[in-house]
Order: sequence, then structure tokens, then C-alpha cells
Amino acid sequence: MVKELIINSTPNGVTIALLQDKQLVELNKEQVNNNYAVGDIYLGRIKKIMPGLNAAFVDVGYEKDAFLHYLDLGPQVQTLLKLTKVARNGNFNDYLLSNFKKENDIDKAGKISTVLTKNTLLPVQIAKEPISTKGPRLSSDLSIAGRFVVLVPFSDVISISKKIKSNTERTRLRKIVEGIKPKNFGVIIRTVSEKKGVAEIQKDILDLVSKWESFMKKLPATEPSKRILGEMGRASTILRDILNADFTHVHVNDPVIYEEVKSYVHEISPEMEKIVKLYKGKEPIFEHFGIEKQIKGSFGKTVNLAGGAYLVVEHTEALHVIDVNSGNRTANPENQEENALQVNKEAAKEIARQLRLRDMGGIVVIDFIDMHKAPNRKELFDFLKAEMNHDRAKHTILPPSKFGLVQITRQRVRPEMNIVTSEKCPTCDGTGEIKASIVLLDDIESNLDYILNEQAEKGITLCVHPYLEAFIKKGLFSKQLKWFFKYNQWVKVKAISSYHLTEFHFLSSKEEEIKL
Repeated sequence: MVKELIINSTPNGVTIALLQDKQLVELNKEQVNNNYAVGDIYLGRIKKIMPGLNAAFVDVGYEKDAFLHYLDLGPQVQTLLKLTKVARNGNFNDYLLSNFKKENDIDKAGKISTVLTKNTLLPVQIAKEPISTKGPRLSSDLSIAGRFVVLVPFSDVISISKKIKSNTERTRLRKIVEGIKPKNFGVIIRTVSEKKGVAEIQKDILDLVSKWESFMKKLPATEPSKRILGEMGRASTILRDILNADFTHVHVNDPVIYEEVKSYVHEISPEMEKIVKLYKGKEPIFEHFGIEKQIKGSFGKTVNLAGGAYLVVEHTEALHVIDVNSGNRTANPENQEENALQVNKEAAKEIARQLRLRDMGGIVVIDFIDMHKAPNRKELFDFLKAEMNHDRAKHTILPPSKFGLVQITRQRVRPEMNIVTSEKCPTCDGTGEIKASIVLLDDIESNLDYILNEQAEKGITLCVHPYLEAFIKKGLFSKQLKWFFKYNQWVKVKAISSYHLTEFHFLSSKEEEIKL
């Protein structure tokens, strides 16, 4: 599988397209001055305690207060509160917490009112970006993500990704981390660390420790509701999470981002630095790589599949619904079940791509074409699970219900990607109505009179839609012939199939458009 990353920088922000075998599978947008990206750490101020929700609303500078649930406080929130108070009140420089005494873990079934009070200052991390009318979702269980590991303060636990199956490899990684990690810091070992050497993992941990020290140095002086530590740019974040030997190219159209990405790739994988290229072509980068066309064809209510089938995608406040239709795909009545299975598998592959591409989160209900044989339903379910394995977002897939519906829950941490693929009609300007044809002809004749009598043009050509050309030329005494007798010169009429119905232009004898 060949992967490419295309980064398009515009004045409004950066759009990042991930291609697999030339097919668009992920589209990420990073707005200019996006101050609420997942992973950012803020110094929050508790605005309101909600005992009924067992949660608090927190001021992090967003127009709506952010939401912090008791279960997202983290077991060591008392230690974090103590550290914040000590750091902001005095000359604290024990950044690695080597002599800092931790507090007891909070009760898992406790109440938020026993831990937090109004106006308390608490470092919080963005867990979900603002979506629709909701403010950010927060966590005070802080963590700092690197390429191979995640650093967790106030913990001594070493966790290993469940996707690393080999017991020998798990033991090796655990021993490496045990010998490197500082005291009072836990580490989560990510899947990509499998088979990595000591030097790479050690460098990653040291980089994260350095970021923690930066956080500690900024904590005393940071104003409430302001950001203390920001996540890296979206492009670098994607590269951090998915860069591997499958990547062949990273194309960037902005010199500043090019240097940033190249520097980051050199830092994490020097041998792959050469894959980062600065795009200097004249046409837009997304058009050059065929991404613009894929975007127009992949978003919208209807998504067509190669075999003639199509998907209908509907969105509601509570969930997303995807309907699979066989379309014009013809099936042998005797082999209807096999045909349904093939259409469903083709649809399942596209649905897995659509979920990643649009970043659809929450509940997704899929209405596949009915299949009567249990082995076929199981084959479809297994196929969908295999396709969804490429998705980095956490998800759960339920087997087909008795009605043939498949339900998926998918992690949502940022707003869904929504691109309008329809365009305003140039004929009616979006009103749904066009000028009456009889009035249109009056407009043409009025302009014709002005050009021939007032401007004294000779040898002009009228360019119109083919339907209008046929109307002007029809009959023995056509409009064109009447104009000849009226103006004493022949007006050429030319059909242009690309024109919309009411569009017309006049050309001079030199084939130049006459501006009206």
C-alpha cells in the first residue's frame, strides 16, 4: 500500500489529504489560529459545578464554557491541583517531580463537588474540539503524546498497546522503558514502537520530558483560561502518528510548512527526509494530484460506486444513516444472494473510507442490501471489520441485526468534515427561475441594435446555446433573415454547447468579445 500526503496551504488554513494507492482516504483541515486542537493544555478556571451531571463547566477562553466530567478528572487530580497551587505561589523548580509528594487517588465513584470548587485553577487538556453548539470537552488526566510513547505524569505504570501481540516484544519494550522513564511518570507504549531500538524510544521519551519541563516553566506565569502548551501542527501530528516505510511522498505548496515538515521528518526518521517535496507547479496542488475531483465526487448526499451501486448518506443530530442501493447493477434472479453480497462488500469498503474521509463520529447505522444466508452476513461483517482496521479512530462494530442493519460507534474528537459539492446555478442564480424566453430575445435584439447602430460594428457573430441558435435560424423568414433586412448586414449565429440556456455573447470580426 503506497501512501502520500498532500498539504495545501491557503490564507484560511491548511488542508491535508492522505492518499492510499492514489485514492483519497483522509482529509484534515487546520484553520488559522485554531486554539482548541486536541492535545492542547490550558489553565482552566472552574466557572460552575453541576452536581446533577457530576461535571463542571470550565473557562478556557472559548465563547462557550468547556465541559469537564468527573470521570475525566483522572485519579491524580488532587496531585495536579496541589502542583498548580505550589508552582503558582512560590519558587518551584522540581520540574521532574523527583521530590514531589503525590496525593491519594480520588474515588472512582465520587462526586465532583468534593474535588473542585468555583474559581479553582486547574490545567486541563482538550479531549474533543468544539463541535456544533458545544464547547470543548476536557480532561485533567494530562498526557503528552510522542511518536512511539505517551508520557503520563503522576503515574508509574507502563502500558503497552494491545495491538502488539508478541509476548517477547512486549517484554523487551517494557524493559527498555523501565530503564529510561523518570520517576513519577508513567508511559504508554504505542503500536508503532514495535521492533524499534533503544535509541529511538529513548529520544522520544526525552523529547516528551522536555515538553513537560516547558509546561512546568510556563505554568506559574500563564493567565487563567490561556493556553499553556500547544499540540504541534496538524501535518506534523499526522506524520507522527502514521509515518512509516509505506510513505513515498509528502508534497507541500508552502515554503514555511515545507521547512517545518522536513525538519520534523528529519528529526523522527532522517532516512525519509528526501520524501518531502516542495510543490512549485502553476496549477493548484489539489488539482494537480487529482484530489479536487475526488473531493467533489466523494462528498455530498449520494456517493456512486464503481460497479453501478451507490450510497445515500443522511445526517441527523443523533446519528448518521447510510443506505446501500444496488442501482443499475443487474443480477441473475437465480444468483441474487451472491449479487447482494458483492454489492454489500463493495459498499462496505467505500463506507469505511467515507467514515475516515468525512471524520463521521457518534452512531452510524448502515442499511445493507438484505441477505438471507447467515454465512454471507458473517462474511460481510468480517469484511467490514477488516476494512475498518485501517481507521485510527476508536470504533465498535455490531453484527447485522435481524433487520439487516449494522451499527457502528466511532470516536468523535473534532467536527465532521463537511464540503458542499453543489454549486449555484449560473442560469437562475440559485432562484430556481430563469428569464422568460420571449424577454431574452428582446434583450439580444436590444444589444444587437446598440452594437450595429451606435457602435457601427461590422461582421459580428452572436454566440448562444444550441437551442437558441435553432430558434433564431428556424423557418423561411427566420429571425436571422429579419435582422439582415433591418440592419442591412448578415449577423452570424454560432452555437456553443457549454453555454447555459440564457447565456449569449457578441464577437467582433476579429473574434474578440464585445463588452456590453
